[in-house]
Amino acid sequence: MFIPRGVDKVLSERKILVGVTGSIAAYKSAELVRRLKGQQAEVIAVMTRSAVRFLSPLTLETLSGNPVATDLFPKERPYGTGHISLAEWADLVVVAPATANIIGKVASGIADDLLSTVIMATTAPVILAPAMNVNMYNNPIVGENIRKLRLHGYGFVEPEIGELACGTVGQGRLAAIERIIDAIIDGLDISSQLAGKKVLVTAGRTEEDLDPVRFLTNRSTGKMGYALADRARRRGADVLLVSGPSSLPVPRGLRFESIRTAEEMRKKVKTAFPSSDVIIMSAAVADFRPRQISAAKIKKGPQEVESVFLELERTVDILSEIAGQKGDKILVGFALETENGLMNARSKLREKDLDLVVLNDPSGFGSDTNRVTLIDRSGNIEQLPQMTKVEIADRILDRVVEIIRKGGKKT
Repeated sequence: MFIPRGVDKVLSERKILVGVTGSIAAYKSAELVRRLKGQQAEVIAVMTRSAVRFLSPLTLETLSGNPVATDLFPKERPYGTGHISLAEWADLVVVAPATANIIGKVASGIADDLLSTVIMATTAPVILAPAMNVNMYNNPIVGENIRKLRLHGYGFVEPEIGELACGTVGQGRLAAIERIIDAIIDGLDISSQLAGKKVLVTAGRTEEDLDPVRFLTNRSTGKMGYALADRARRRGADVLLVSGPSSLPVPRGLRFESIRTAEEMRKKVKTAFPSSDVIIMSAAVADFRPRQISAAKIKKGPQEVESVFLELERTVDILSEIAGQKGDKILVGFALETENGLMNARSKLREKDLDLVVLNDPSGFGSDTNRVTLIDRSGNIEQLPQMTKVEIADRILDRVVEIIRKGGKKT
């Protein structure tokens, strides 16, 4: 019998919720449940109304050893408060097969049946394994929904190319069970990589008041920091996100502190620093602020006055301040440069005792994507291609996990 890599260690006693939707491939979910149970995973199946037309719930109940959940409002409640209990129970949710319908629902935030409601409510990793007609899979709307969900951290096991139930040949066959189990193993492994670690992430911009109505700031939106905080939480970390002003929704399952100014950021970081294991300083903190804040709005003045001079002073360098107290903590900094990028990033790495520095470019401001370079203490340089900030966050956290596994900072 095929046993995926590491399955005996990763799946044992882990709680897997298997979602099944209305596809002819629904019968393959029985084999998925059987394989998971065979490796001592705890399994509960949730089936949509359409799924039960293709596969009897009794089949999955027999294989999983648990009642199959199908109704958002059941007369009997084997799982307490229904969708909330199931959402909190799961270590991981896998939907196999996942139809265009469920993908579209989740991408749009629609929760109108049990499975979509569980997915909306869970903080566990969610993996979707699409299965559908090739033309449906290639529909640009389906593609947009998949890209949107990837951006929000949902995992996908791409369908395979082959003969489909409708008689056509193309990409749309449910991925092999072995590939789906591999994805589950990866998801569970990732979800525990930072368990027991306290991670402090700073994000967004700061605002430095000039007068009662104006302030100095930058164009940072916080997308990179919010992605880092969310992905660290998904890896099992206890995350504190300290953020400047941002229109982004606060990721679920973490602690959040809001600040405006560089000094407020400094105070929050100093308070949280001693109890943190990993500190990721992705916020775009102001280097300068007005030396004096005007009590009244600064007026244009007489027409003949063409210039107004603004005196600035340096803000405290938070990274430099905490570097002296670093100890065995892991410290990640960001370097945004417009010239001499590698040289300046290396200097920042050395001067501020960083374990890793992320060199990025101003063109990433406000965008969902960026192109960054990772530089570590050993001088290794990894230039990443253009990718989403969620993907970049995962690459950064991969490096953090690697440092932890090697016993802390390198000399």
